Order: sequence, then C-alpha cells, then structure tokens
Amino acid sequence: MAASLSRALKLPGKKGSDLGEYDPLTQADSEDETEDDDLVLNYPRNGLNPAVADLRGEEELDEEEELREGAGHEVGPGRSQGGAAEEKAARVRGAMRSAAFLLPLSCAALLVLLCAFLIPCPQGALLQMQWERELGDTAGVTSPPIALWDVDGDGLEDVLIAVTNISNDSQPMSAQSKELSVWALGGGGGQMLWRKSLREPLISVQCGLQTGSSDPLHSSACVLISSGHMIAINASTGWTLWTTAVGHVVSHAVLLPDLQGDAFPDLLIATLPEDKVSDLALVLISGRSGALIGRPVNFNLTAQGKLIGPLLHETQTGAYYVMFGLGTVEAVSLSLIYSRATGQTAASRVRLKDPTWERLRKSNSSSLIHISSVSDPVDFLLSLVVGSCQRLRNLDGVSALNCSRSDWIVLSNSSRRLSVLRASDTRPIWSLSLASIHTCPAAGHFNDDGVPDLLVHQSANGVRKVQIMDGARGRSLWEAEFVCPRLAVEDSSVLTASGQSVFLFWAGDPLAQPQNVSKATPLCRSHDRCMRSERRLIGCVCVPQVAEPVLRKLFLLHPNYPTILLELSSTTDTVLSAAVSYQAQQKDASYISVSSRPSSGRALGAQVLQTLSLRAAAADARILRLTDADKPSSFQLRKFFRRLAFRQ
Repeated sequence: MAASLSRALKLPGKKGSDLGEYDPLTQADSEDETEDDDLVLNYPRNGLNPAVADLRGEEELDEEEELREGAGHEVGPGRSQGGAAEEKAARVRGAMRSAAFLLPLSCAALLVLLCAFLIPCPQGALLQMQWERELGDTAGVTSPPIALWDVDGDGLEDVLIAVTNISNDSQPMSAQSKELSVWALGGGGGQMLWRKSLREPLISVQCGLQTGSSDPLHSSACVLISSGHMIAINASTGWTLWTTAVGHVVSHAVLLPDLQGDAFPDLLIATLPEDKVSDLALVLISGRSGALIGRPVNFNLTAQGKLIGPLLHETQTGAYYVMFGLGTVEAVSLSLIYSRATGQTAASRVRLKDPTWERLRKSNSSSLIHISSVSDPVDFLLSLVVGSCQRLRNLDGVSALNCSRSDWIVLSNSSRRLSVLRASDTRPIWSLSLASIHTCPAAGHFNDDGVPDLLVHQSANGVRKVQIMDGARGRSLWEAEFVCPRLAVEDSSVLTASGQSVFLFWAGDPLAQPQNVSKATPLCRSHDRCMRSERRLIGCVCVPQVAEPVLRKLFLLHPNYPTILLELSSTTDTVLSAAVSYQAQQKDASYISVSSRPSSGRALGAQVLQTLSLRAAAADARILRLTDADKPSSFQLRKFFRRLAFRQ
C-alpha cells in the first residue's frame, strides 16, 4: 500500500523527494529519464542491482496480494468452495491409500489368528473316538462278524457289524423271533450311517472290493457271507449290488487276481461239496457280477479236523497257490483250480508255477502239495505280518498283497507246538513247545530286527501266562503271569511312529514276582506247599485257589519299558472280539471291542460296542510296575505316553 501511495503522490517533471516548481522544459527530460530508469530497473531482476531488485520484489508481492484479495471479493464463495473440495479430495485420497495398506495387513493378521487359535485342532477329535453303543441281544459268547472301513469318506474307519435282535427272549430259542441285520456305525461318534436287514445270520463281513465307479464314495463294496448266499453291497449306502447262491459256505472270501480279463479282481470261497463224498470244495466267483466262474472244484483230503484257510500265497517267482485244509495245510495251484472249474487255460500271469513248490508234490497224480504233516493237526494258519489283514480280511489290494507274500505261523494245540514256516520252501524256521493256546497270536515289533514278534498267552490252573516270542529265533523276549480273566479274546498290536509296536492284551491282576527280576517266574504246581506257606518262594510263585475274577483289565505294553504296564480300562463284561482302527490325521488308534453285558429283566445279555482312544487312554491310564524299581518316574512315563503317535 505504501508503494502505491508514494507513486500516486509523485508529480511529473522532477524526480526525487523534493517537490519543486513545475518546469515544462525539464518535463521531456524527466520523461526520458523515467523511461531510462524503467529500463534500468528491469535489470536487477537478473541480479545486476540487488537493492533495487529487493524493493521491486516487495512492490510486486504487495500488488499480487492486493490482486488476490480483490479477486476474492469479486469472485465470491465459489472459488472458496472449490479449494475446500480439492482439499477434501486430497484428504480422501490419503485415507484411501492408508486403507489400501492397512486392509491387507489386517486380513493377514486375522488369518493367522484363525489358524492359530480359532480353527479346531485335529486333537480335539480324540473325545469323539471314545463312545459306546448298545446294538442288540446276544446269546452265549458268540462273536459277531465285524469289519472296519471308511464308508462315508470322512477319513475315519467306520464299523460294520452283524446285529441280532430277539423279539421275545422269554420263549425257548426255537420259538424266538430273530431280526437279523448289519449296521454301519460312524467311527467318529457311533452314529447310524445305514442299516440293512438280512434273512440269514452272517458268518463274515468283508469290505474293500473294487466296484469300478469313479466316485470315491461308491468305488468300494462290502461282501456279506451267510451260510447259503453271498451279497455285495455298496459300502456307502448299503444298497445291494449283486447276490449269489453258492451252497453251504464255510469260509470267508479270498481276493484273487483278475481271472477273466475284465479288470476286476475275483473271489474264492470254500463250501461243502454237493456230492457228499468229497471233503471240501473251492468255488470261484466273479468280483464284478457275482456269477460263478465255472463249477465248484472238489477235493478229497486225507485228514479231518479244523478248517484251515483258504489263503492266497504268491511265491517269489510270482506263482499263485491257494492254501487250505481240514486239520492239515495243503496247497494247490490257482491255475489248476481255474482249469478244473472252467475247462480253459488260465491267463499267462496265473499259469506260473514255482519249481521249488512243485518239487514238494509227492505224486504227479496228486494235485495237492502237503505243507504240514497229517500226524500233527493244525489249528491256526496265519501270515507273519504286522497288521489286521488276517483278522479283518478286507478285500482291498493292499491288505491282500501284505498277507500273500509273508512267512506263516502254524499253531497246533494237540501237540502244543508253535512254529514259523519259511514261505520260500515251507520249512520250519523255528518251533517251540507251549501249553494250551486258544487264540491266534498277535504279530508286532518288540525288538529292532525287522522281523515281526509274536504275542501269545497260555492259560492253565487259573493263571494266564503272557509271552512275547522273537519272530526270528523263537526265544522269549518278555513274559509275565496274571490271574486268568476267563476270556478267549485275540490279542492286538499297534504300530507306532517310531517303528515299534505296543501290545494290548486282556488279563487279571499281575501276580507277585521276586525282587530284581524283570520276567515272571514259573508257576508253582504244588498246591499243598502253597497252602502250608503264604510267603514268596524263590523260583516259584504260589497262587492260591481263588474264584474266577469278576474284573477284566486291558493292559498296554511298550518295548521301551518292559517292566511297566498301563491299565487302559477294566470291565466286568465278557469281551467277545476286538479290533484296532487307525486315525491317520490324528495319529491315533482306537481299540474297538464287542462285549456281552448282563441286562436286568432280560434272560439274554445285551451286545455292546465300545471304542477307546489309545492316546487318551494311555495319558490317563493307571501305571503298574512289575518290579519294585521306582525308575522311571511317573512324570517321565506319562510324558512319554502322551507323545505316542500311531500309524498303520
């Protein structure tokens, strides 16, 4: 403003601060000088005269300020609103950039929290692995057929079991009305998946037969075998796929390689011959349609006794032989069975014969190869493999392959002898004399030599002796004595992640043992000496005559702690059968048992199915020490067993 006022007050004709008289002669000169001064005043803008340039710059800034103020008064509120809008837009853009950065960061943090804390861990399913369900009625101590298979596709093995319901148990057995069915129960809680009614009681339930469907839920079937029929059903729904009348069936089904070239595995069963002359007949059945392949092949056997097999064995040369018998173990080539049944030549891979096995044939006219002696009747023939393929006998290819290439366990109760036969030449690897054995041995890994070891138990005079035998040499690796539980339940083994096995068996309370001895000592057979003295004898454990124990206990033995037993459960029920189911995702295993439980108000007991999670039961089990040593501590033991992981 000061510059404007001074310029307005300046008079023309004389330059300077003094106001003199007006001289027209000097007016032109003043104007010329003014023009020259203006020209000179322009140069300091380029740095020629800093003092004049500063003054000129202040004047120009004042003029620009006046112009802005004037423009603001002239334009009005429109321009102010525009500036505010631009400022607001800039703030919005900044907020959007901040949001674009923070939003992915927040989502990532939320995802981490969900994975770490909110999503349930697989371990939470342990509680669902322990459940109990009453199925139906039971008479006596008959073990119902049972199978384990994942029928609903949830990754857990489900339970298929034959159930009998009696409508009027107050009437004699001949007048009672029985309702027969097979149930599929979910392995994660025991819920009913499906139920199928039957006309005949079942003797076998086997799952895993290939159906050819591309849908995983419908790709496998279960085979129900009764005394006169075979029924294939869809494992997921229970719907019937095919039914075949095969005569009087006396065995389970055996999975065979494809005999007809239809890309489906076929089946074999043993029946009683129709001619009433032969001893046993082998029948081939199509796995695709259930139709008979040719006619039954009859065999005359020299011995009579308990049915053995049938089992399929594949030799080292790839030849297939079927092992079966009545009190003896016989073998016959699969190609011979097919040729006699159909009158045709079998496929090339089935026609193979093993020269070593063929040399065992005593006569060229005989079709049978004698594996065991007639003078030594056989009660059990098992494959020396770890797992449940010889018990559940599923019809999937993996189970059949595991069982068809191993050595064999041969048990004879009449001679009280347990033997292991070499599959390559059928000769005994070792043989051992034992007392009375009423159940099949359980194979598992107790030592680290890679050969399955055997868990066997013997019962005599109210005492059950449990032993683990070395599968390679036949020597005792572990043994202990217990009060006999009066049960004939097969023992079990479960493979752990370390490659060792834990062994499960039923028994009563363990008997007292001498100090500093890890193995149980022989039972004292002199009852009079035990009655005269109640103290413990060196080299002999006195067992008084006691009543049958009411409480039966399930024990777990781990090879790392041979002097420690875990008492997983106890019951007064009569256990009929047991099996082991695996949960790969949880790295756990379930012990599944079928029991007969007395029921008040009914003449017949109730059939009860129970499942027990081994990891949960081991963490809370009662610890029993077979010796007086206090090491390892209970804390160390519980820490070890909590970390157990099981695999199939």
